[in-house]
Amino acid sequence: MNQPIARLRCLRSVELRTQASIESTEFYSEVWGLRVVDQGATGAWLRGTGEHHHALQLTQAERNGLGRITFAVATPAEVDEAARRLESWGVPIVSGPGPVDDLGGGYGVSLVDPEGRVVELLADALAVPKLGREDAVPVGVTHVVLNTVDIDAAVTFYCDVLGMRVSDWSEHQMAFLRCNTDHHSIAFNQAEWTSVNHVAYEMPTVDHFMRGIGRLRHHGAVPLWGPGKHGPGDNTFSYFADPAGLVCEYTSGIAQIDEDRWLCKVWRRVPELSDLWGTAGPPSTQVRDHMAGIPDPGAFERFDLGRAS
Repeated sequence: MNQPIARLRCLRSVELRTQASIESTEFYSEVWGLRVVDQGATGAWLRGTGEHHHALQLTQAERNGLGRITFAVATPAEVDEAARRLESWGVPIVSGPGPVDDLGGGYGVSLVDPEGRVVELLADALAVPKLGREDAVPVGVTHVVLNTVDIDAAVTFYCDVLGMRVSDWSEHQMAFLRCNTDHHSIAFNQAEWTSVNHVAYEMPTVDHFMRGIGRLRHHGAVPLWGPGKHGPGDNTFSYFADPAGLVCEYTSGIAQIDEDRWLCKVWRRVPELSDLWGTAGPPSTQVRDHMAGIPDPGAFERFDLGRAS
């Protein structure tokens, strides 16, 4: 593979498959701070204060899992070129290239990574007016952490095929990948099975971050871990569980990368670096269990694809 299939501009949205779409829609809209764009019998679409049509899609399913991860690209022509390269490299395509039959519209192509995750590249999607940032609510989704059975293979695929760059490692346990100046929009965690670890939502400032945590506490939602501040990424964190048991994170202040000056480093996995503030303590068994999730065959099951060898 000589050249990545496209230039990813940003992480647009995440679709989660959930056993509790109704309860989770209520949680994310009334407690977490997102706004419902549309809602139907099988799920809902929710937005933040940013300009993306939606940040989160919830789809009712028999068990929890990842539906898809959507990245923005610049033009439909770039989507078409990405599809041609995917076909030449033998990477499975499950939809497109073409107009997207989804609420947010656009022109896209959806591929399947080696562990069955669906990744959508999308251009010309609907935009919505930005909302004011006075309230302590998320701008949108900022990163997704994915559990992988082979961290080296996952990193190689996302770098070689999707053009992402490794910002940092946490020993050989986690890898943080970027597609723009944000320190990471995807991170991989070495695990026993493939699953979604958590989805993180950007709060504009530390003040918004802390006030958001206060609102959740007012609603009886206590953090699984946090608040604190990570070493890799230099971002704040506070993790919660939604009604289906999937983990969501408030974060702010992600490190910004200067491509010409940034040096990737390997962080030690010690408490003082997982939480620079020292306020959160070590992650509990409870949060680790939630983040582990359940084995997710993804597209291998939903689209009747043969598993990658």
